[in-house]
Amino acid sequence: MRFDRKEQMTGSDPQIYATLTNAERVWAIGAVHGERDKLVDLHKELRGRLQTGDRLVYLGNCIGYGPDPVGTVNEIISFRREFLARPGTFRDDHVLLRGAQEEMLRKLGQLQLAPGPGEALQWMLDHGAAATLESYGINSIDGLGCCREGVVSLTRWSGNITRTLRNLPGHDEYSVALRRAAFTNGGELLFSAAGINPDRPVSEQGDAFWWGSAGFSTIQEPWRGFVRIVRGSDPVAHEAEMGAITATLDGGAGTGGTLHAACFTLDGKPLDWIQL
Repeated sequence: MRFDRKEQMTGSDPQIYATLTNAERVWAIGAVHGERDKLVDLHKELRGRLQTGDRLVYLGNCIGYGPDPVGTVNEIISFRREFLARPGTFRDDHVLLRGAQEEMLRKLGQLQLAPGPGEALQWMLDHGAAATLESYGINSIDGLGCCREGVVSLTRWSGNITRTLRNLPGHDEYSVALRRAAFTNGGELLFSAAGINPDRPVSEQGDAFWWGSAGFSTIQEPWRGFVRIVRGSDPVAHEAEMGAITATLDGGAGTGGTLHAACFTLDGKPLDWIQL
């Protein structure tokens, strides 16, 4: 079954999805989870392996858990400038995807709208967001207190998150640039933060792109024409894996593990791999 061209046209809003046009090789970087120093080392390694025309996709979950989420975003912003300065490289050749951590940070800026904001905040703090807030200088304990005080206090606290991002050079633009998924324009390669739900078309994946689906591990043959589906995070096992069709670039960075990146050609073959 080939990639549905009608689906591609209706599901390729550039504000939602990133299309990698005329790509021959695509580098993908797995979940960084705030490991700024490891990302610096990976970028150093990548400099010697990039070729003219290569595309670069960060597979979400760049923040959360690790020691330096803000520094990680700063490093991505810095390397983006360097990457786009390469001859023959265009803005759309560099892609940032939304992962669960980025989605949580977005939700934290709107926490006053959530039903049960105290429970929601505590859950997010327990699942990586505490490190992100601390890195941005936001007191999560104050946030829990504001949840008990009411909507006015909570609106003030969550608004401080939005203001903080806007005041850090490039961070607001970074958030705006996040996309749900990326695919090559011929429908060969698909990239997302946490995989896909194989029972839904691309345009109906919704939050499966960043929360994941148990069905991802069942994919054993090309899915809707995609010969390789790459995710940056395994929400359950946090293990790197290279299957016949699927690939997971999650070595547990941010929680004591390794950071992974891989390069794929349009036939889905992994051409190169970095592990740090």
